[in-house]
Amino acid sequence: MIKRAIQTTVEKYLKSFPAIVLLGPRQVGKTTLAKILAKNIKKEIDYVDLEKISSFNIINSDPENYLMEHLNSCVIIDEVQRLPILFPLLRSMIDEKRKPARFIITGSASPELLKGASESLAGRVVYVNLNPIGLHELPKNISLKKHWLRGGFPNALTAKNNELWQAWIESFITTYIEKDLPFLFDVRFSPTVMRKLWSMLATWQGSILNAEQLGASLDITGTTLKRYLDFLEGAFIITKLPPFYINLGKRLVKSPKVYINDTGILHQLLHISNEADLQHHPMLGMSWEGYVITQINYAKSNRMDSYFYRTQAGAECDLVLAKGHVVAACIEIKFSKSPTLSKGFFQSITDLKPKKKFVIAQIEKSYTTKDGVIMTSLSDFLSNYLSKL
Repeated sequence: MIKRAIQTTVEKYLKSFPAIVLLGPRQVGKTTLAKILAKNIKKEIDYVDLEKISSFNIINSDPENYLMEHLNSCVIIDEVQRLPILFPLLRSMIDEKRKPARFIITGSASPELLKGASESLAGRVVYVNLNPIGLHELPKNISLKKHWLRGGFPNALTAKNNELWQAWIESFITTYIEKDLPFLFDVRFSPTVMRKLWSMLATWQGSILNAEQLGASLDITGTTLKRYLDFLEGAFIITKLPPFYINLGKRLVKSPKVYINDTGILHQLLHISNEADLQHHPMLGMSWEGYVITQINYAKSNRMDSYFYRTQAGAECDLVLAKGHVVAACIEIKFSKSPTLSKGFFQSITDLKPKKKFVIAQIEKSYTTKDGVIMTSLSDFLSNYLSKL
């Protein structure tokens, strides 16, 4: 069992707030964490798994009466998006009795895309994202290379061998496309088109989004393509990394970059089955870039936002970490032991004036260049620099 970094924080929230909502992709460990949290709550625990037909039918027949019967318990509601009528009811229940740890709720989609969730529960719950296992959470017996190859879903990461990892990931992708996405967002689409979209996103990893071009490749409109991407982002499968915009009098790239978050999913879509395949694959650099950005996003504070920066004139930075309009760090990402920095990166530093500037590469020991750029490894950056920004 790998202890999740947010567990201590959520335990503190449960002492003050009536409800917490654990959000994250399917199979990421939300149910496991909810049950661990429940063990330390000095209340009777009632667990409702809305994916079980029997549990669903019991609560769906008379949800108000069911929750009233458990007024003094801590009720765990698993996969709440399967019963949207619960959202306004939970609001009234919380308002009626604002006692700590009344509800632990899990969900597999962003509340902004769940009908009634964001409006009904606004100001009444604490939302906590549970991501796939991050590099900063790894036990010592799992290497960075293995984590990068397989991704952070617990069943994939801890599979006995790569063959079982691939089998699990392939099943995960198929189930998401054919069952989970249509149910989560109440939409119908061609599974063939959606599968092709996932595969194309893998080959576009880290590219600037051109919705019309990508949509045309799938024989759908750019508008439809953007809607599909919203669903994938809402289900925590992809990230649309926005450009950092500040009025510098420069022509800036304003479309987002798109990344598949989990490198295990990415590598399965690219038919990468082991570390040797990865090291010789043409997408090696973009896989590493996406891995680094995702791990930083998993580990950073919510008070800090992630962007990239690019101008039409050639200034470019892979990752910008900012608090509002204050740039905390400009980060260049290189899969190299002796990275060479481009003129574009130094121009981005001149434009953005960050407090710190980094290159994350295959560096064994961190050092600072004469230009004030900190050369470091991903592990060292997460352990020694990120929290100080």
